[in-house]
Amino acid sequence: MRPVRAAPLAAALALAALVAHAGEGAERKAMSVARGTFDVQLIPQPADEDAAGAALGRLVIDKQFHGDLQGTSRGQMLAFSSGVEGSAGYVALERVSGTLEGRSGSFVLQHSGVMDRGEPRLEVTVVPDSGAGDLAGLAGRMTIEIADGEHRYVFEYTFGER
Repeated sequence: MRPVRAAPLAAALALAALVAHAGEGAERKAMSVARGTFDVQLIPQPADEDAAGAALGRLVIDKQFHGDLQGTSRGQMLAFSSGVEGSAGYVALERVSGTLEGRSGSFVLQHSGVMDRGEPRLEVTVVPDSGAGDLAGLAGRMTIEIADGEHRYVFEYTFGER
C-alpha cells in the first residue's frame, strides 16, 4: 500500500473548504431584470481582402430597443457560415445608448454566438467598465429570443459601485 502524501491531501482539503464557503459573508447583489423587444437592421459591408472568399461576412448592426430598456445601438458583427447546414458563428460589439431605470447613458454589449448543426448557443454580456453617464458601473448579461418574427430581450443587470 502506498503512503498518502500529506501536502497534496492538505491542499485538496483546503481547496474543498474554500469552494464550500465561497460567498459566505460576501454581500451578493440581486440582479434586476429588464424585458422588452427590439428592432434590428443588419447592413452587409464589403469584405476586406483577407476575408474575401473565406465565407466571412461583416455587418453593421442598427437597433432600436423598446420596453424597460429604451434606446438605440450601433455595432459591428463578424460572421462565418460553414458548408454544413445549420453551422455558423458570429462575434459582435455594439454600443447601446439609452435609458434604463430612469438612468441615461451608454454601455457596450459583446456577443459570441455559435450554431452547431441547428443548436444555438449565444452569450451577450456587458463589457466590464463600459458604462458611461448614469449607466457607469453597469454589469450584466442579455438573452435574446426570436419568435414569430419578433426579437425579445431579457437583460439581467446590476449597478456596481465603481
